[in-house]
Amino acid sequence: MAALKASGGTCHLLGLVSPGGVHAHQDHAVAVARILHDAGIPVKIHAFTDGRDTAPRSAGEFVARLVAELPAGVPVATVCGRYYAMDRDNRWERVQRAYELLVHAKGARFDTADAAVAASYAADFSDEFLNPAVIGDYAGMADGDAILCTNFRADRAREILDALLLPTFSGFDRGRRIAFSAAAGMASYSTDLDTVMATLFPRETLDMGLGETVAAAGRTQLRMAETEKYPHVTYFFSGGRETPYPGEERILVPSPKVATYDLQPEMSAPELTDKAVAAIESGAFDLIVLNFANPDMVGHTGNLRAAIKAVETVDTALGRIADAILSMDGALLVTADHGNCEMMRDPETGGAHTAHTTFPVPVMLVGRPGFALKDGRLADVAPTLLTLMGVPQPAQMTGESLVMKG
Repeated sequence: MAALKASGGTCHLLGLVSPGGVHAHQDHAVAVARILHDAGIPVKIHAFTDGRDTAPRSAGEFVARLVAELPAGVPVATVCGRYYAMDRDNRWERVQRAYELLVHAKGARFDTADAAVAASYAADFSDEFLNPAVIGDYAGMADGDAILCTNFRADRAREILDALLLPTFSGFDRGRRIAFSAAAGMASYSTDLDTVMATLFPRETLDMGLGETVAAAGRTQLRMAETEKYPHVTYFFSGGRETPYPGEERILVPSPKVATYDLQPEMSAPELTDKAVAAIESGAFDLIVLNFANPDMVGHTGNLRAAIKAVETVDTALGRIADAILSMDGALLVTADHGNCEMMRDPETGGAHTAHTTFPVPVMLVGRPGFALKDGRLADVAPTLLTLMGVPQPAQMTGESLVMKG
């Protein structure tokens, strides 16, 4: 606030406008806007529409609610689908469109945010793919302005923030950079971004998670995913740590360069599986953490036929991995942290269902005769793996092993 009052600039609030609660919550944007407005600071809202963690055509309702709850004099300056503003796989041609919208006010212009949403719907673009739109007389960002990102999850906020703030950014030609007076975010988004922006809610330090415990026991581990889910098996899985632990290796397979993954529901699972089987048969790793992106990423498209193909692809891949594990006398644990493609039709509307689900997820154990698993929770997965590895569970882990020995 002090920097903005000194510069006389505007605070640009940008983030996902959605009650989905996965990457952000629009109530946070309203609360922050009120605080800044009450302090006498000009505020403009840059609304990223959802359609993945919410119904695919629900942005009209959420944007209208946002506008109604914002203080008088705080306008929505731009509206843009998360497809452009929240990429996480280096699709810089998408991010550039969001960047040029925010910084240079480049996009179709509408009198109101509601009109922008309605126009995209009329052109058959759902919330995720909402065309970048300029609202009212918004003219872009200026030197002395500030940025505040209201997303509290890091992975899909990084690329647009990198483009806006990092001096070393090279994803596309930004032209003249804006000299912002300040930048802040709800969370820590990356080590690089921590050097150029403040964090409103610093992350809690998590000690002795699975990766650290395995490393401390002198064991080796491998993290594997295609690029769409790479942060999930590295940064997130390690409790917000980006640096590998001693004895940890990583394999990254590029995700296919397609507009949406229903166009290639196999994604990069075949190549990832080839590398996983080779890693298993090498005997070099005590623990392998692997993520298959297909059921989630294809499930988000709402395309049932493609989702079926995605599940068939993963089924084939798991069969190959299970065979390799059994040949090495190892153990395979299969689970998930949420559902998606098991519900492809909204039971209330009959339309496509593109969001995550909250159904209980399965957990399956292969390769330990005489062992069975009881029901549990996500916090129990790490203790279960430690039991299978014969590694003691640290006191910091509050979950319990699901293994029941027969």
